[in-house]
Amino acid sequence: MTVLRILSVSALMCQMSITASLHWRKALYPSAFRVKRGTPALLNPSFQKSVEDANLLYEVLLSGAYMDAARGTLHISDQELASMRKLEVLEVLCEDVLPRSLSEIQRLGAQLALRRGSLRMEDFERTVLTMVFTAQQLQHTNPGHQRELWANSLVPLYKAIKEDLRPVS
Repeated sequence: MTVLRILSVSALMCQMSITASLHWRKALYPSAFRVKRGTPALLNPSFQKSVEDANLLYEVLLSGAYMDAARGTLHISDQELASMRKLEVLEVLCEDVLPRSLSEIQRLGAQLALRRGSLRMEDFERTVLTMVFTAQQLQHTNPGHQRELWANSLVPLYKAIKEDLRPVS
């Protein structure tokens, strides 16, 4: 009888831990799970799948790409880079998945501060891109209260990335 109780309590604890971990995974970027372009292949999109993809992302950002908050579009100044088919997924990420309003970015920063463990690859990538977007918005915001809000929303994103890159001891 006690073995049955131990097994049932163990199963309950296991189910609770799985439910809690799934809850945290779904909460960071909920728009990634909504198909907006009409194709299931873009459900939960991720750009970086190899080192070459990471190098391409670095090259795109270094070329002066910026994300327009008003229209929600990604602008790549280098026409050769902009014409690459590979960048369609990056455009979907920037236009449909990443948060663009200050309140959404602050919500993301608060959720990242509460998060334990390391980020999944997709969440890490999206957090870095959100940090790039926030830094671009900070650059184009006039000094004052609004600029302070953007700067304060950048800090938790940076801390989450820094914490994720820290070696596990």
